Amino acid sequence: MRNKLAINLQDLLCQRTVESERIEYKAGRNPDPIIRTVCAFANDFENLGGGYIVIGQDCDENGQPIFPPAGLALNQLDKIQQELLAACQSIQPPYFPVLSAEVVEDRNLIVLHAPGGMTRPYKAPAFVTAKQRSLHYYIRRYTSTVEAKGETEKELLSLTAQVPWDDRYNRQAQVSDLSRSLMADYLREVGSALADGADALSVEELGRKMNLVGGASESCWPKNVGLLFFNDAPERFFPYTQIDVVWLPGGAGGDRIDEKIFKGPLPRMTREALAYIQRNYLHETVIKHPDRAEATRVWNFPYAALEEALVNAVYHRSYEERESIEVRITYDELVILSIPGPDRSIRLADFTAGRAVSRRYRNRRIGEFLKELELTEGRSTGVPKILKAMVTNGSPVPLFETDDDRCAYLIRLPVHPLAQARDLTSGEVTPEVPPKYPPSHPPSHPPSHPRSQMRRNGDERGIIATGTSRHYWLEGH
Repeated sequence: MRNKLAINLQDLLCQRTVESERIEYKAGRNPDPIIRTVCAFANDFENLGGGYIVIGQDCDENGQPIFPPAGLALNQLDKIQQELLAACQSIQPPYFPVLSAEVVEDRNLIVLHAPGGMTRPYKAPAFVTAKQRSLHYYIRRYTSTVEAKGETEKELLSLTAQVPWDDRYNRQAQVSDLSRSLMADYLREVGSALADGADALSVEELGRKMNLVGGASESCWPKNVGLLFFNDAPERFFPYTQIDVVWLPGGAGGDRIDEKIFKGPLPRMTREALAYIQRNYLHETVIKHPDRAEATRVWNFPYAALEEALVNAVYHRSYEERESIEVRITYDELVILSIPGPDRSIRLADFTAGRAVSRRYRNRRIGEFLKELELTEGRSTGVPKILKAMVTNGSPVPLFETDDDRCAYLIRLPVHPLAQARDLTSGEVTPEVPPKYPPSHPPSHPPSHPRSQMRRNGDERGIIATGTSRHYWLEGH
């Protein structure tokens, strides 16, 4: 039976969830460049998660796919697969990508999925068809496959047998610890063709097709990334896999602390924490002006910045450290703390300028699944998106902090000045409103039921609709 891809084929071809440097289009079937690129993806020099080779799909001078694709002759598919199998045997140590036969616009394609290998570095011949073949190391540089030479080759050799933690086997767990229902739900959400037959496959078979299970059939193991995404309680295997949302109404030195802990598979945990914070701690302030129709609208903390910062922490934290992700919220700022800090190659000054680019990713497989779920884009776009969201909202510049040893990473989102509590002195109030509070002591926790308040104070009128997380103000004439 031919394999089905674990991602959406159209998203792959159009580069919506997989970056262009992880995709290679080949209109023809020449095995020489194909094997060199397979070798480069297997070496996964930048820990991006390998890549895909689409055979039968041509592209323009800008690297964009051309539709309809060139396609492959139906009566040649089996022969091409046999040739590819024979050619892959020239890679050392042995490495074989996952092959899937696909049809796009009535044209036949072969897609090779080449994830980062477990026994890198790999060598491949420059010309598979040559009588005398010399083996070379190949890596990806942007959208090209190049030979690793000099210092680059030395760095590649230093990665020998260094498999990122999330792609390693977990020998404390069993394949049965993976949830087939969670895997099937994921495949349906991302629109994978593999979802159609998922219920008929065993957990091991489905896990192998999704690259979540490895090892010999008589001794197979789940990978860490599989337990993080497709087990209902990953904290059993990785303690403190959780997000702690902490509300400090009196600030860091106050006496009261409200805490809510989120656990579970990474997508569920992240989405539930984001929804909880958005529902309870984000509000929009609308200021109406007497001299113009347009009102000023600001959020205390823009959701786009919060989402990017929290997903960034889930993506890049170390799950080997027994430390949770902590979100601290006060009236002045929202702070997200994760451990450890960014790679030492990244200067802190580059963070504040939005130029931070990571040379190598800590959790390549976690990022792969988060991108498929459209929770992140990867490729060091998180910091620029946070900065853009804060600027668009008119908020103060966020702060990115770490120490010299990069033991922790902290993102501070300052509150928008116009969204801070205003003077709510006595006035006419509707009966539904709770007791008034001075400006320095707003309610210690957002109300759980929709309430509305109206007041008249001199020339100024305002409506606060806390149930809809929106504040309205009409400035004085």
